[in-house]
Amino acid sequence: MSVKRYESVDIFRGLTVAFMILVNTPGTWSHIYPPLEHAAWHGITPTDWIFPFFIFIVGTSIVLAYHSKKNSPSFNPYRKIITRSLKIFLLGLFLAGFRFHFPFFKDLGELRIPGVLQRIAIVFLITALLFVKIKNWKWFLLIFAGLVLGYWYAMTQIPIDGQKSKLTKTHNLASKIDRKILGKKHMWRHYEKEGYVQGDYDPEGIFSTLPAVATAILGVFMGLILVNQKISPFSKTILFLSIGLILYLLGVFWSDYFPLNKRLWTSSYVLYTGGLAYIFFALIFFLVEILDFKKWGNLFKYLGMNAITIFTLSVFITISFYRLKIPGAGKSIHAWLYHSIFANPLGNTELASFLYALSVVFFYGFIAWWLYKKKIFIKI
Repeated sequence: MSVKRYESVDIFRGLTVAFMILVNTPGTWSHIYPPLEHAAWHGITPTDWIFPFFIFIVGTSIVLAYHSKKNSPSFNPYRKIITRSLKIFLLGLFLAGFRFHFPFFKDLGELRIPGVLQRIAIVFLITALLFVKIKNWKWFLLIFAGLVLGYWYAMTQIPIDGQKSKLTKTHNLASKIDRKILGKKHMWRHYEKEGYVQGDYDPEGIFSTLPAVATAILGVFMGLILVNQKISPFSKTILFLSIGLILYLLGVFWSDYFPLNKRLWTSSYVLYTGGLAYIFFALIFFLVEILDFKKWGNLFKYLGMNAITIFTLSVFITISFYRLKIPGAGKSIHAWLYHSIFANPLGNTELASFLYALSVVFFYGFIAWWLYKKKIFIKI
């Protein structure tokens, strides 16, 4: 029997994509409302919720895709799972490396290997393979506990160069592993006050991807509740809220000992954001699946049904608009659009920068709506 398609899942996924685009495309990085910026290091802002929310719903989507098939003798999804993971990973590398001049790709010796899409690919691969192999949800609970507790122990108790980890950008186990395995030239290049710095740490690095798998497993648990037909929709809502509140409070408590940190994807961050994901989804589920109040979420549903496609397209166009200049104007396409339409009438302010980002979201919302109307759903 096939699993019901829940519009609430599409809306939640689309909301995360909309906010990913919103925070990635301000009119100017010099003028951003504080909630739309990432925390500098330890700490958390609403922007730091977004990526774990997407990873969380990846876990839920795995259950909805494979739950009704996994007990069939003919079920053999491994090639599909591996192929999809590889395509998403390669898309991430393409976005990191493409150029508009010959030879049209960055020197492989300096190509950043980790990235947002790369992390999604690895998390999907590991979580999907675990799901199709594991029959008992209790094993998932043990794996989840092992990941968050093991990561906490490794990050806080294993010495770095003979000293206890300081959990700074450079002095922590995750960053050291990335530098050793990837090398500085293949890591995130970020801006500091003194200019661009390359290779100190990577927010989507190797070791910190393990707790991201734990975030996806929290999504798997939600998916298992969704497909359980013995639980009424109202009881599911209460269960989501209860789990969310418990996880959130545990995350807040643990943060006193293992700080909330998006770039390190700390274990407290897994619990904190996982709890919020459950709470937000419970509200959406109640509105959409119980009250049948759906129209408000149509834009997000369209975005959610082609999520990876829309996000990849947005990154590609954003990079292009920053790099391509308008002949005679002396400005990039991005700068010309922002200053001509938003900054000149409103001033170079947070409001102008935010409205530019919001217009970008609606632009991709229109593309997603068109794809939906044409029944085009691109499976990457």
